[in-house]
Amino acid sequence: MSVHQLILILGDQLDLQISSLQGADPARDRILMVEAEEEGRYVPHHPQKILFILSAMRHFAEELRQQGFVVDYRRLDEADNSGSLDGELARARQRWQPQAIRLTEPGEWRLLERFRQRQADWPEFQLLEDQRFFCSAERFRRWAAGRKQLRMEFFYREMRRHSGLLMGADGQSEGGAWNFDADNRKPLPGGTPLPQQPHFAMDVISLEVRDLVAQRFSDHYGSLQGFDYPVTRTQAEQLWQSFLEQGLPRFGDYQDAMAVGEPWLFHARIAAALNIGLLDPQRLCLDVQAAWQSGAVPLNAAEGFIRQILGWREYVRGIYWLLMPEYAERNALGNRRALPAFYWTGKTRMRCMQQAIGQTLEHAYAHHIQRLMVTGNFALLAGIEPKQICDWYLAVYMDAFDWVELPNTLGMVMHADGGYLGSKPYCASGQYIKRMSDYCSGCSYKVSEQTGPRACPFNALYWHFLMRHREALQGNPRMALTYRNLQRMDDSRRNALWDWGEELLARLDAGEML
Repeated sequence: MSVHQLILILGDQLDLQISSLQGADPARDRILMVEAEEEGRYVPHHPQKILFILSAMRHFAEELRQQGFVVDYRRLDEADNSGSLDGELARARQRWQPQAIRLTEPGEWRLLERFRQRQADWPEFQLLEDQRFFCSAERFRRWAAGRKQLRMEFFYREMRRHSGLLMGADGQSEGGAWNFDADNRKPLPGGTPLPQQPHFAMDVISLEVRDLVAQRFSDHYGSLQGFDYPVTRTQAEQLWQSFLEQGLPRFGDYQDAMAVGEPWLFHARIAAALNIGLLDPQRLCLDVQAAWQSGAVPLNAAEGFIRQILGWREYVRGIYWLLMPEYAERNALGNRRALPAFYWTGKTRMRCMQQAIGQTLEHAYAHHIQRLMVTGNFALLAGIEPKQICDWYLAVYMDAFDWVELPNTLGMVMHADGGYLGSKPYCASGQYIKRMSDYCSGCSYKVSEQTGPRACPFNALYWHFLMRHREALQGNPRMALTYRNLQRMDDSRRNALWDWGEELLARLDAGEML
């Protein structure tokens, strides 16, 4: 049987407005969707992440059928499933004999290269630009041309001007400043009432997928219990509206806060739904701007959220497509240490790491400060090989796709690109964690102690990191005060910190639990 077009829809392209579906004719075209074993295993993805994507795909296939499309849906458990996207595409090409094959460009370099080879082999194959973003890869490339460093702040300002978001009629930024980050660093006061999170009961489709994931991916770390994520556009909209009403008004103030047993706080929890196409980033930003204009939320909350979407999300995507594939191999600090086993189990005496990793295993979620300043900070201070921690983030987080995860982890968390993305390493001692959380209360370690068996490991590792990378970092203007503080220490204290840092790293190398 011959059809006009065969349209391949990937698991993170679940949007009726995706470029590959534009102009599609249900009477003449066919949709191909593939559940591929390989996609669940190239890193050991969290079982809830696999459940989320497969369930959302099956629901989206039903949505397409309601639009009148014939969907050639290849389920994971079909006996003749080849296990790979391009393998199933080749078989579908034989089945349908299409005049044209259409695919919106994948969000991962490994897949783009694979499909570019198909494009070279098959004259009918068309790769289309992903138009779901504010800034195209080509536009970012033009912005980046000739710049020695690509600072997100300057990119963000250009995107604000281009989009008109939070811009006054006079062409000036609302509130007289481009960002209000200084207002967004408050620790959470005890007893602060938190938003009520909407819950999403699993339907027949999700329950079927859950059982399949439990059977096929039982060797992956992370729990399938308590899955509570939106898998349809309607559910994602419900989650978004709940955040707009309850979370956003205080999101700005407490977006950096952390608290024991509270994974969500005032965060939106929408990143996974956004990244697979269930929500539209431009509409989200317009909703937030409207909420500020109506007086429902303060400017620091609205700007902080819009900066995450319009600024940071677009910026890291631009970096990814500008510098891949070479970017993934960068290791400016020369880190070679293996990722400690407790990243996969949460079995550590450090309470902050217990909390961040424990909720990750339970929910496939941690917010940006838990990732940057707890699990990421430890990996940076301990000198973990960038690829290992990047693969860990890609595996364990619901919202992690290579285009957004890799620059965040390699560039911002690990400073492995030598400062191309971030102007300084995001390193900190245990005092930062104490200031922004209640994790240190009840910890086996004492954040007030620098060395010795009771001392918080973050403390000595922080100074050890600064000492071992002094040559590379002390010339950084943003590190000048830190290195002056190091220089003012007497030799005995510096030596003690170095020696205890060496002891901690030796224990990591020996596979001991910290």
